[in-house]
Parts: sequence; C-alpha cells; structure tokens
Amino acid sequence: MGICISVASSEIHGIPQVHDENIMIFEASKIQHETQRICSVYSKQGTKGLNQDAASLYKGYGMEDGAFCGVYDGHGRNGRIVSKIVNNSLPSLILSQKNALEEINGVDNKQNQFSKNFLNMKEAILGAFKVMDEEVKLQENLDCSCSGTTAVVVIRQGEGLFIANLGDSRAILGTIHDAKLKAIQLTTDLKPGLPSEAKRIRSCNGCVYALKEEPHVQRVWLPNENYPGLAMSRAFGDFILKDHGVIAIPDISYHPLTSSDQFIVLASDGVWDVLSNEEVASIVWMIESEEEAARAVVEAATAAWAKKYPSSRVDDCTVVCLFLQRKPQNLGYMEKGKLG
Repeated sequence: MGICISVASSEIHGIPQVHDENIMIFEASKIQHETQRICSVYSKQGTKGLNQDAASLYKGYGMEDGAFCGVYDGHGRNGRIVSKIVNNSLPSLILSQKNALEEINGVDNKQNQFSKNFLNMKEAILGAFKVMDEEVKLQENLDCSCSGTTAVVVIRQGEGLFIANLGDSRAILGTIHDAKLKAIQLTTDLKPGLPSEAKRIRSCNGCVYALKEEPHVQRVWLPNENYPGLAMSRAFGDFILKDHGVIAIPDISYHPLTSSDQFIVLASDGVWDVLSNEEVASIVWMIESEEEAARAVVEAATAAWAKKYPSSRVDDCTVVCLFLQRKPQNLGYMEKGKLG
C-alpha cells in the first residue's frame, strides 16, 4: 500500500497533517484559500523490506508565498530511522539558521541585494546540513556507521528556487517552452561514478569501484575492505566513510522562476532508476487532477520496475509534486504527452 497526501483547499491552521510517520505536509495558517498552491505527496514501499523513504512539504515556509519540499531516501539497517529524523528536523533547522543570519547580516528585497539574500540562504542551508549530520551522529542507541539517508530539498522564496542536494535523489522543474512541456533537471545525481566525486573520495583513501555482478554501479568502499559498498557519494550518516570522502555537504544552486514554470517534482532514486525526467514530467502534466500527480508517477515507476527488471527487488518510490500555478484548462495548443 502506498501513502498518499494531498492538500488542495483545506486549511491546517499551523498544524502538520500526518498520515504516516515518514510523510508530512505542513500548511501555515496565514495562507489564504485563494493563494494556495496544489501539491501532492505519495510513497510506496518496494519489495526490499520496510519503506525507508521519507518526505515533507511545507507551505508558507519562511514567507507567505514560500514553500519547502524534501525527499529523503534511507539506506542501511537503520536508514528508515535516519530518514525520519532528517525529515522531522531539517526544515526547521534551515529556517532557524536563515532567520538568525538575517538578524546578523540583514535582508533586503531590492534586486541589487540579491547576492546578500542568496548568501544568507546558502549559509543557512550549509549550516543546517552540518548540524543535522551531527544530530544524527549523536543519537543514542542508533548505529549509523553504515546507515544514512540522501536528501533533496527545494525551497521557494519569492521568485526563485533554492536547491540543495545530498546523494542520488533528484528534483526536476516542468516548464513550457515553445508551446511544449520541457523537463529541466535541477540537481546532479551525486554518485561515486562522477569524476569529481570519485577524485575527492580517492584523495581521502576511499575506494571507488563496481562489482563484477553489477558493473554499472560504482560504490564506495573502505580501503582494503569489501564493505560497505555505498552507492552514493554524499549522505547524512554513513559515519564509517566520513573520513574517506563521503560528505554531508550539499550541492546548492539557485533557479529563478518565470511565468512559464509549472511544477516541481522531487523523487527518490527508485523513480529515476526506471523513468526519465521527460516521462515523469509528462505524467505530472497530463494527469487530470493535480492532487493525484505524485501517486501517478509512483504507480508508473512501479509498473516500469516490473517490466524492465522483472527479477529484481523493487526499490521504494516516493514523490513530492508542487504546482507553481494552476494548469490551463485547455491543453489543446500543446501536443498531448509531447515534450520539447
């Protein structure tokens, strides 16, 4: 069974709406009904065991028009616990760091002060991720030496998106270009096979190589050991590899929004392993109800796993969709299902 959460017109009055311990939507009470954006979250357990994914979406985050989207893909024996901890704490950590920095450094909404505001947010994200990793390490009776979680976060503030990525979950943006839908990848999958990531790991005496039985998957190993074989180069937790190049420092970027931008999709790698950016964007765009978009993507991914890898165990699949504006009622001017 999957867990589906959608918020369209209901007001939560400052109280998080929780349908599952690892999935949460929070809507600030100050958001007015007519300004609410449509969003949906859906998570489905794979066939590897307990669902280790987590996700959250906060509306009214930091400002009335703000939003926070996050997807976390846990791994290892205690990955489910780590993803839950990060899901519950990271949004508030970033916001508190941002508010503290703005008190110290000031904030200005004028265009010529963009660099100051960007630096405040970047520093807040970096600080929050550092604190978050330390908090995971300090958890009592929780062994995270070989357990951890990825994190992909997209924060809307004003007319732009701040993106922070740790690991191999991914975020895309659906936008209209030349009367066609286009999928823009907002993050880079941070895997050991990336030359820059492999260089850092090897410079710290970590090992990067693929096993013979899965030559397409580069993994991180301890020097002169045949474990743990981590398939990502950055993560919260995984402390046995923190001295060997696996870091909890996110890749941070900024994407200015335009009136052509339609929606954001964040998903764990269980989705991206079987569906392309364009396929995911097309599913989201063509769904009749925006509130069902996340579920539609997850169900398509599950079907794709069965078709492409019938003998493999299916990964957990989790999706967050945030629509930046209502979809046009008449899509006749676009080729149905076609992307630019």
